[in-house]
Amino acid sequence: MKNLILLSLLTTIFACSDNKKSDFKIIKDPNLDYNEYSPKGNEIILSRTEYLNKLKGFWLAQCIANWTGLVTEMDKIGNIGELKTGNFYTREDWGKKDQPKYGRSTQEISRNIDFVFEGKDGIWGADDDTDIEYIYQHLLYTNKTSKLSGEQIRDGWLKHIKHEEQNYLWVSNQRALDLMINGIIPPETSDPKKNPDFDMIDAQLTTEIFGFYSPGRPDIAVEIADLPIQTTARYNAEWISKFYVSMYSLAAVSNPKLSNKENLLIIAEKSRNQLPNNSYASKMYDFVKRQYDDGLPWETIRDNVYVRYQVEEKDGYNITSRNMRCNGCAAAGINFAASLISLFAGEGDLKETIKLGSLMGWDSDNPTATWGGLIGFMIGKDGVENAFERTFSEKYNIHRTRQNFPNAVDNFTDMANIGVFITDRVIQNELGGGIDLNNNLWYIPKKE
Repeated sequence: MKNLILLSLLTTIFACSDNKKSDFKIIKDPNLDYNEYSPKGNEIILSRTEYLNKLKGFWLAQCIANWTGLVTEMDKIGNIGELKTGNFYTREDWGKKDQPKYGRSTQEISRNIDFVFEGKDGIWGADDDTDIEYIYQHLLYTNKTSKLSGEQIRDGWLKHIKHEEQNYLWVSNQRALDLMINGIIPPETSDPKKNPDFDMIDAQLTTEIFGFYSPGRPDIAVEIADLPIQTTARYNAEWISKFYVSMYSLAAVSNPKLSNKENLLIIAEKSRNQLPNNSYASKMYDFVKRQYDDGLPWETIRDNVYVRYQVEEKDGYNITSRNMRCNGCAAAGINFAASLISLFAGEGDLKETIKLGSLMGWDSDNPTATWGGLIGFMIGKDGVENAFERTFSEKYNIHRTRQNFPNAVDNFTDMANIGVFITDRVIQNELGGGIDLNNNLWYIPKKE
């Protein structure tokens, strides 16, 4: 990937505006022919320079949230039939020793429930919350496309994911890989007849990034994410993943006059339309939102979600009756409900949202990484570092979990540059918009 970036830097030019020397560089994608574009006056206008910083904030905050959430992953999954004090973590548990389950005592992270950082000279390790998004970004760029085909996804998975453990795949991702090895091409890899894990969490943590490639146009974001989502998910798991993609797309055009809390509530309500009204996903959303609006403490909402959906199996959510390992602790539904609690109760504060997500229970690293990445994007890399009052390394070791990339250790700046290039292509070729390289701006037509 670094070679691609170096090639692009050779094409760097400096911009002048109003006869004044600009202080930013214009970086062109050497693999894209930029068309002339005349603004029509009704477009969304975004700065590519600011977007680069936002994408760096996404990768950084997602890594912080991912590794912080891993400390408590699967620690608290409920005890069907009873809900006792101490059955789940509460705010008072932050900073204390975690209570691991399923033989996690040898996991290579801190055993205190606290933020997990890499310092300015460290290297962030890839994990399943970030590495398949990295694969999809790499595949989009190297295939010079805005929409991946089933064959491109299959070939990318087979090349970049180890075929045997430890390959850092679980549930539906692992099922999909096994099917690909046997010649099955997405979207058949999520066909419930072939993949019984089609309603697990997997697509939620591997496809949100597609929202960033179509800023302010969730209709197109969901369209380009459709096949990657259906690589592992169907029905409620698929709709929940589209909700996240929509959230990411709309975050790119959040109102600068409003707080993060206000913007997140607005884009969540707009993204709810990805959830069919008769789905358990939409009913989970409405149940959590109603209790948040009523002012209930987040711990109470979480306990109510547990009772309603895992003990009583309301709204068609029947995971408990299926007698799955750890009661479906990696299921799409319960983790979606948990993620909404941390989203609403975190109220747009990066550190608070990561804390609550880590304490929420179930597959706690995945929803935490989703919201950490989203808020990190909204405030940019500088905002992330200001929130924690420290600087962080940009290095990212993709070969910790995946393989066969040009560089085993990448960095957030180069990764964000590739994200900008992909967004250039989507805006020009899918949205019919334009790129002003003289002023480093995007012109994005609004949906008619």
